[in-house]
Formats: sequence, C-alpha cells, structure tokens
Amino acid sequence: MNYQTTVSANEETKKQKNSKKSKEELNHKPTPAYIGASWGVVIIGLLSYCIGLWNAGMELNEKGYYFAILLMGIYAVISLQKAVRDKAEQIKVSEMYYGISWVIVIASLLLLIIGLRNADLELSEKGFYAISYLLSLFGAITVQKNTRDIDFINTKSEEENS
Repeated sequence: MNYQTTVSANEETKKQKNSKKSKEELNHKPTPAYIGASWGVVIIGLLSYCIGLWNAGMELNEKGYYFAILLMGIYAVISLQKAVRDKAEQIKVSEMYYGISWVIVIASLLLLIIGLRNADLELSEKGFYAISYLLSLFGAITVQKNTRDIDFINTKSEEENS
C-alpha cells in the first residue's frame, strides 16, 4: 500500500469533515432580541457621538475630522468583518484586500486616539467620544454579522427547497 496515497486520502477526508463542520457552525440564525440589541447599539453609538459633536464647542474643521473618522471606521470594520467571514467560508479574499482592511481599521483607531490626545477637551469628553466611537464600531460589526448570518441561512434554505 502506498503510504503517501493513504495519508493524502486521510487528510482530504479530514478537510471535508472540517469544512462541513465549519459551515454547520455558521448555520445559527441570530435571535430577534440579538438583532434588535445590535441595531440599538449602532443607533445609540452613532447618535451619541453625533449629538456630542453637534453640541461641542469646537471649530467646524475639528467636527469634520471626528465625523470623517467615524465614517472611515465604520466602513473599515464592516469591510474587515466581511473579509474575515469570507475567509471563514472559504471564499477567496486577496491578501492585499485583507491586509488593507486591517490597516484602515487600525489607522482609524489611531487617528481617533491622536486627535483626542491633542484636543483641548476635558478628560470626560475625550472618554465620551472614545466610548461612543467604539460602541458604534462594535455595533456595526454585529449588524454586519447578523445580516450575513441571515443571508447565509436564507440562501441555504432556498437551495434545500429547490
């Protein structure tokens, strides 16, 4: 018996089992309570951050800077979550896109940290913006995850029904 063929066949069987197992792990539909909580987190984070900016006594260019960082961060975490999920589902994602997604998420966080560190704001205001920002990013990730889970399950059930 050829040892190499046996080992290769065993590895292939293990890969198929792991692939099947990983797809079954992704086959859990989020509960309505979790979906609602995720949307609530996004809305609370975005509203509190934007209301804080609106009422802040800073110049318009500073407000624009913090708002642009918010938009950049939300887009970056959604893009990164999609790339990570695509890799988990064994959908091809270029390493360049994956790397750029990580760089932009880190850059948005660093820009916020640097901006808040150099801002003439009370420490409590700086903390408020940081927490609201992180809450918004976390909420965006969970909403994207829920959307992807629901779409995956709906597509799978349509395929099984046809």
